[in-house]
Amino acid sequence: MQSMGIMIGHFEPLHLGHIRSVLHACGQVQQLMVFITPHPHPNPHFNIDLKDKARWLTMALADLPFVKIELLPDIILPSLEDDHSHINADEVNAKLQLILQRFSEFSAEQEKPILFVDEAHPLAHLSLILPVRTTPRQHEYDSAKIHANPALHWQAIHPQARESYTKTVAVVGGESSGKTTLLYKLANYYGASYALEMGRVFVETDLGGTELGMQYDDYPLMASDHEQAIRAAKQLAPAPLTLVDTDFVTTQAFCEEYEGQAHPFLASCIDTFRMDYTILLDNNTPWVADGMRSLGSEGQRERFKNRLKQIFARHHIEPLYIDSPDYHQRFSQAVALIDNVIFHHYRN
Repeated sequence: MQSMGIMIGHFEPLHLGHIRSVLHACGQVQQLMVFITPHPHPNPHFNIDLKDKARWLTMALADLPFVKIELLPDIILPSLEDDHSHINADEVNAKLQLILQRFSEFSAEQEKPILFVDEAHPLAHLSLILPVRTTPRQHEYDSAKIHANPALHWQAIHPQARESYTKTVAVVGGESSGKTTLLYKLANYYGASYALEMGRVFVETDLGGTELGMQYDDYPLMASDHEQAIRAAKQLAPAPLTLVDTDFVTTQAFCEEYEGQAHPFLASCIDTFRMDYTILLDNNTPWVADGMRSLGSEGQRERFKNRLKQIFARHHIEPLYIDSPDYHQRFSQAVALIDNVIFHHYRN
């Protein structure tokens, strides 16, 4: 068994085919170095950088100490999807030589490291300065298709990478607008994880079940709990969308309604922990008292709806608006919106 091997790729997104190739390669050398390069054509719908990809691979391979992850921010090699006829062996060899010079692990080696590539990779048939060994073709994992539309190939994406590709969809509205019931329906429809509204939880756990003792300084605490709930829902996301019951805009609206002023911490949360999409429900469904709702008159509901819209505008957020008073129509409209913006197709 040779001592050192290397594998180079953009891993965007990291999928199960990548991991299977890594496992095949690392079984043939004492140490495998996996180099992460930028993607030559990043998907504009996702903001992915090298450190995101380093985290995915490091977490996925954390229990394999003989696999080491490194970044190559300034080197892009031909990928499996590239046209073989336009690849220049001299240019590739020059980049490989840079890698060997840059990392001290290679200077102490008596033998050159093995370069592992997919058996269909264009580099597999070039005359290179490194010995090449191929890994089996992962036919069921098409990196180009997965990169172009991760939502339609969700099960292929490695769980460690899914948090970076799931889209947060907040369902917001005034009291008794049906947002929580709609969220449960959508969670079941898509098999998605979700974060519940933390305001209600906070009232139960910290205020004894009543809002009587609610204070201005409580709103940042609720927002902090909400951010943690959203993060937990996104981790290892089971679906390409993660649902959020209410958002920081709604928390700010309640703060303004009851405390008479906005909270700067909430404003920071709105901008820092920004939702990918927001579905805003109109306040035109029947109002139902549940012991914690207090904005039930027509005037109060209209005022709160307008307050939400003002805060969205203040933070340059354009929600997707649903105004049907029929609950099933709201569900159908929400599915159509989600399919269009996340899956890029409509369901029949």
